[in-house]
Amino acid sequence: MPSTAYADGPRLVADIGGTHARFALESAPGILSQAATLPCARYQRFEDAVTSYLACFPELTVRHAVVAIANPVHGDSIRMTNHHWGFSVRAAAAALGFDTLLVVNDFAALAMAVPQLQAADLEQVGQGSRCAGAVIGLLGAGTGLGVAGLVEAGGRHYALQSEGGHVAFSPRDEREMQILRYCWRFHEHVSAERLVSGPGLKLIYAALADASGDIQPARPTPEQIIAAGLDGSDHLARATLDAFCAMLGTVAGDLAVTLNAHGGVYIGGGVVPRLGGFFAASGFRRRFESKGRFSDFNAQIPTYVIRAPYPALAGAATMLRAHLRQEPARPPMQSAANDYLHH
Repeated sequence: MPSTAYADGPRLVADIGGTHARFALESAPGILSQAATLPCARYQRFEDAVTSYLACFPELTVRHAVVAIANPVHGDSIRMTNHHWGFSVRAAAAALGFDTLLVVNDFAALAMAVPQLQAADLEQVGQGSRCAGAVIGLLGAGTGLGVAGLVEAGGRHYALQSEGGHVAFSPRDEREMQILRYCWRFHEHVSAERLVSGPGLKLIYAALADASGDIQPARPTPEQIIAAGLDGSDHLARATLDAFCAMLGTVAGDLAVTLNAHGGVYIGGGVVPRLGGFFAASGFRRRFESKGRFSDFNAQIPTYVIRAPYPALAGAATMLRAHLRQEPARPPMQSAANDYLHH
């Protein structure tokens, strides 16, 4: 049965990363259309990007909006970690004429999209089987490294917001130790995000070039590293992709044991889907399972690459619907506790 259109008009749904701002309109529950991607660098302010998108639909009045943003979300003041935008939620809502402007973490939105994903939206990497009702882990490399969780309680799903991308990077072999030593020249704290991200590809490449004595006047962009690594035209680019995939496997494996994620670990972000079959054949899954006494534990947990084009938009729309219905954002404590005990 088709969804009924919202009586008060379509809702604006946005997914804001450090590089791109993705927008769509939700005309009825689960019905998204008019998707568009705008470069963040083109706009001085967050409000300018929203205005630019909505200018394409001058006949519409939008009352309610949700923004999933690559940033911690606490209170009214938002300042992005990997971009210069900063704004007051209340002031932005007033300036844009919204009755509601809900701002949520982008990977919390991605987590809320997982129950809506179809088999065609996912590519399983390695073995393992999902345990129904168990905790789910999510992570993804883009401009940064997003991390989140998803729990089920009382028949509803709840996102666990996280800034787990900023945990300390953990090297697992001598090559990764060399990369870490190179990073220490410039950064007192080397987070997982510093390396396991789009910009991290450049840092890994520079570290490997330094270790090999290959001094180049210019460093390739992340896009160039991916292209040259996949076609084999640059051995350092290929080594960079190898290291990146293994590092992501470490982070994903740590997330799996941290959350007891027998519901699976799902990988989003802009980098991994571009690696195609290279990622499945890489050291990612071997590293994911390499957990010493807990290797058998992780081997049972499936890992999936999310192939859906705009999954966070669907999750953000779900969060806005719950917000307007004034549903609780956190699970009932007793139900959540029982969920952990059973898994």
